[in-house]
Amino acid sequence: MENMIAKKVVQMPPSGIRKFFDVANEIGDAISLGVGEPDFDTPWHIREEGIYSLEKGKTIYSANAGLMELREEICNYTKRRFNLTYSPSKQCLVTVGGSEGIDLAIRTLVEPGEEVLVPEPSFVSYKPCVVLAGGVAVPIPTKEEDNFKLTAEALEKAITPKTKILVLPFPNNPTGAIMEREDLEKIAAVLKGKDIIVLSDEIYAELTYGKAHISIANIPGMYERTIVLNGFSKAFSMTGWRLGYALGPEPILSMMTKVHQYALMCAPTTSQYAGIEAMRNGEEDVCMMREAYDRRRRVMVEGFRSMGLYCFEPEGAFYVFPNITSTGMTSENFCEKLLREQKVVVVPGTAFGESGEGFVRASYAYSVEAIKEALARIEIFVKKYS
Repeated sequence: MENMIAKKVVQMPPSGIRKFFDVANEIGDAISLGVGEPDFDTPWHIREEGIYSLEKGKTIYSANAGLMELREEICNYTKRRFNLTYSPSKQCLVTVGGSEGIDLAIRTLVEPGEEVLVPEPSFVSYKPCVVLAGGVAVPIPTKEEDNFKLTAEALEKAITPKTKILVLPFPNNPTGAIMEREDLEKIAAVLKGKDIIVLSDEIYAELTYGKAHISIANIPGMYERTIVLNGFSKAFSMTGWRLGYALGPEPILSMMTKVHQYALMCAPTTSQYAGIEAMRNGEEDVCMMREAYDRRRRVMVEGFRSMGLYCFEPEGAFYVFPNITSTGMTSENFCEKLLREQKVVVVPGTAFGESGEGFVRASYAYSVEAIKEALARIEIFVKKYS
């Protein structure tokens, strides 16, 4: 049967994140800092709306693009929070999580052989989606000395006549890096006059610390060529609801909706009703969770630095990306030994691209108590090998 499976699927490596979860499950009582998932329950008033929708029998398909009421609330929210204006009927698509938005955008735009630029380290799904669409994923390494930002110089060098899309994954998973207005203006200057679409994954837009998120769609000349992806998983702690959205130019969004129509029909109706409540009344919940993450962020950064591991201070998302080269181990070796010896799960930086070598990702979407205990165990491990 193996010969019947498409080669591009066979050759695709499994997620470097899942490997460590599987081993952790075998070990049992490990402390995990590996999952990129909020530890908060979905706020009750949001859950309640989902429950009410079921009680009222609202269980039929929605429109392919999503409930109009939800699309209106998404566009209101995006205008209110990020000063971006989109038409609910023509420029908004409700997706099955942010991940579907990534896949839809890439499949809609990429012809076989065309190139998609992917700054790395970054989320694990971009490159496989490009491969499945028949495109060529071109990594652009970001560097610790540049605060893991995408620089205009690196972008310029990576562009070729085959370049179709630039993925802009900020705030970034796994590094926690953000792009500020002046950074985005330099990127926009490089793209000026080129037929390149920006796929701006802004799933962590609400989780920044000290600096407000700026979308590249806010930069003059970029609104018309940017697809903004966002969702409910991270900011509203709604991972299992599988609800996201895409915003952008009408010609592209209408074609993304066509692909979505044939592949999935629509996002879960129950989740959409919960999403309406999140958009209308969920900002206080987001603020509370963001403040909690900020406290945990400071504990984790200080913890890694105090044990002698340099740790870039993340300004977004809920991850730290400490440099572990002083231990003399590769990222994967570090994570494997740490799990076996101290029963702590962190993820090797190489799971997010080759430029992640020498780093590990640790999530602070956990309680302060769990973080402190994990840090104590990691310190014992680091002292043994440094």
